[in-house]
Amino acid sequence: MFRAIGRFFRAIGYLFTGKVNSTADSMSNNPTVISATYDKVIEDKKRRLNEYKDAISAMIAQEESKKEKLSSLTEDVQKLEKLKSGAAARAKQIADKYNGDINLVKSDNEYLRCQSAYKDFTSTLVEKQQRAKEIEDDLKQLMTNVNGHKSQIQSLMRDLDKIKEEKHDAVADILSATEEKQIADMVNGISNDKTNEELHRLRELRTKASANAKISRELAGMDTRKAESEFLEYAQKTAADDEFDALIGLSAKKETTETNASESKIPEA
Repeated sequence: MFRAIGRFFRAIGYLFTGKVNSTADSMSNNPTVISATYDKVIEDKKRRLNEYKDAISAMIAQEESKKEKLSSLTEDVQKLEKLKSGAAARAKQIADKYNGDINLVKSDNEYLRCQSAYKDFTSTLVEKQQRAKEIEDDLKQLMTNVNGHKSQIQSLMRDLDKIKEEKHDAVADILSATEEKQIADMVNGISNDKTNEELHRLRELRTKASANAKISRELAGMDTRKAESEFLEYAQKTAADDEFDALIGLSAKKETTETNASESKIPEA
């Protein structure tokens, strides 16, 4: 029993789902719905493209920032190299003053200061050179990525233009297919289109009007023939009466009576 009830409700569910799917398919084939659906797809793609552009803009801003850092580091490296050369040149002057006496040179405070500065400049220079190399490598990779994304953006924009064109083609195809189906259904006698029903009704009215006109014409002809038949019948009856009167001798008396009646008329003044 419970299984039967379960099957019953599943059948209702399948029926409902089938009707919903059928209605959804029917609505999806509507040109207005298709146009609106394409519009939504286009808007979604535009939104994603704008988000993509924003991300690329952030990458380009990062690229510009790295370029500025690299330029600043390059200036620092050039400056440190000059400072190193200056410290070395000053230390050489001090060494030359002592004629190569190492002990005196190494005990000179100015020499020691130049030596310390040279070491600091060297270590700082190495750090900045390494940092500049890292930024330069990052910048190369970033520029490669940005260029790749730019190409992808251009490709997506071309696809968007194609979708815009495809929208009009799709709507036109649906309208054409719908019209062809209606015509085919009308020919096959299975169309439910109200337009075809109106055409059928108008054609029936025209046929009825033509039939009524034809009947009127035929009836008019029948009236004429009926009048002619009556006249012919009257003529035949009159001729038969005259013949009968002549047979029994009444026609001579009739003629005498008509003659006397004519002579008895008062002449006109």
